[in-house]
Amino acid sequence: MKPQEIRFIRRGQTVTLHDVPPDRTLLDVLREDLACTGTKEGCGEGDCGACTVVLGEAQGDTVRYRAVNSCIRLAHSVDGMALWTVEDLAGTEGGLHPAQEAMVQCHGSQCGFCTPGFVMSLFAMYQGRVCHGEVITRAQAQEDLSGNLCRCTGYRPILDAAQRMGDYPRSVVDEPALRAQLHQIALPAATTNPDAGYCAPRTLGELLQLRARNPQAQLVAGCTDAGLWVTKMHRQFDHIIDLTRVAELRRIERYPHHIAIGAAVPLADAFAALVDDRPQLHAFSARFAGLSVRNSGTLGGNVANGSPIGDSMPLLIALGANIVLMSARGHREMPLEALYTGYRQNVMAPDEVLAWIKVPLATPDEFLRVYKISKRFDDDISAVCLAVRLGIAQGRITSASVGVGGVAATPVRARRTEAALSGQAWTQDTARKATAVLRAEFQPISDMRASAAYRTEVLGNLLQRLWLESQGVQAINLESWPVTAGEVV
Repeated sequence: MKPQEIRFIRRGQTVTLHDVPPDRTLLDVLREDLACTGTKEGCGEGDCGACTVVLGEAQGDTVRYRAVNSCIRLAHSVDGMALWTVEDLAGTEGGLHPAQEAMVQCHGSQCGFCTPGFVMSLFAMYQGRVCHGEVITRAQAQEDLSGNLCRCTGYRPILDAAQRMGDYPRSVVDEPALRAQLHQIALPAATTNPDAGYCAPRTLGELLQLRARNPQAQLVAGCTDAGLWVTKMHRQFDHIIDLTRVAELRRIERYPHHIAIGAAVPLADAFAALVDDRPQLHAFSARFAGLSVRNSGTLGGNVANGSPIGDSMPLLIALGANIVLMSARGHREMPLEALYTGYRQNVMAPDEVLAWIKVPLATPDEFLRVYKISKRFDDDISAVCLAVRLGIAQGRITSASVGVGGVAATPVRARRTEAALSGQAWTQDTARKATAVLRAEFQPISDMRASAAYRTEVLGNLLQRLWLESQGVQAINLESWPVTAGEVV
């Protein structure tokens, strides 16, 4: 099975690579084949951001810039895109790009190992925000740099640099010329060789036929999890099917009662759609990994992965989301929580793919909260995740939906807790009784992130917090919750 070529735009030229194995990472190709050693290899799992590069895709009459982790991104996934590494930013006469100049002037680098990754994230911010007249706020800089770690400089000067980029002479990409080049190297629809090692179908029909023909092929989207199997577990894949080029699965469609999010929609865009309907989800969505992971990873991939500590699933369960599974034989729809049968196991047949996530729209009587407990605020994995959606009318709970992560082998629905809440008056006594039910409903394990006792205790504490917030309490004070004998708050 001969690997097909990869073509992308770099420095205004078309780069063509031949004989690249389907499971070779973009970082390896950059450093070992193209001698782009400015892109650093740090963690090899998308946590540190030292390997950050920027990808560009034509979207209508604009170019969308995304900072991504090259260490877990498969090289073939950039076929048909534009690519920038840190070597590509300086001007032809050696002048620094505003992102680089700001880092120098703000003293944003010491050892320098993380600096190329920060610069590339700043470049994406510059192209996507500063060039469109947006003023970078401190909060926005912190969110956009959440996927980049620095262990010696400290973040203050780097955040200063993010806000200072607009102070220097403009440096802009010639987008009309770039879009023309991207159009020239774009593959026409339905040209994927079904026997190729790396298949990137362009239509849903083509994807389903490929899947039916080769149900053992590894499905990938952003590779933010499958990439770890390559870098950390040294797994090899002879045949890969990439969903991210399927036009139908890259759409977000709004209907009268729900939003339909295609499985190949990047997490950044999927969360933006959810936040547009429910603004209170912004802080939670910004804590899902770092921006570079959200730019690559997809909502469908996170759901299909089925990790018990995947952050999107407890939220989607609480929102009453359904999923649509498709194959050449037809399709079927089910509640999201019905997908899972065990640890990273699900009901999908070998020829099926997860195609859509359907999320009900917010209702006027809805009270929603989602809490993530982790050791770091940004770019960290949950120890516990709790999402609660209550319908409250005239002081009574008309509906209750509770999703939980980190307490079982799969993301789960807290059905007993829902029963304890549904139909009850929304009072402190009801919240207290539901807290006891929630703490008793699961038997979590102890691991490196938290002990079982901690997880159980925190679950109840979060429900108590939800009650206090529903009463308008902004700063949580434990004295607001009377403690009975033997109770720990």
